[in-house]
Amino acid sequence: QVQFVESGGGLVQPGGSLRLSCVASRSIFSGYAMAWYRQAPGKQRELVASINMRDDTIYEYFVKGRFIISRDNAKNTVYLQMNDLQPEDTALYYCNRVVAVQGWGQGTQVTVSS
Repeated sequence: QVQFVESGGGLVQPGGSLRLSCVASRSIFSGYAMAWYRQAPGKQRELVASINMRDDTIYEYFVKGRFIISRDNAKNTVYLQMNDLQPEDTALYYCNRVVAVQGWGQGTQVTVSS
């Protein structure tokens, strides 16, 4: 059973923007705080940003002021607007609950390069 479907990644130049989307199954999404994670080559997966049911958001220091997380509860979808992208943002991006559940999606690749 597919629980997360991430999309919106791509190749972008430094300073560019992308908007990621993640559609989750209703049982996974509804009523839970959601998050975006990323995993760069050779590194562990790390939390990027999270959003709860009241739309309170938390950002890791390395994306604060550049990324914006949002959610559409009617569509079981969480978004990540990424601005001023830098080469160090290159990674495979995933969504999951804040308290992650098994069954990660395939992620969406973001590559920042000139």
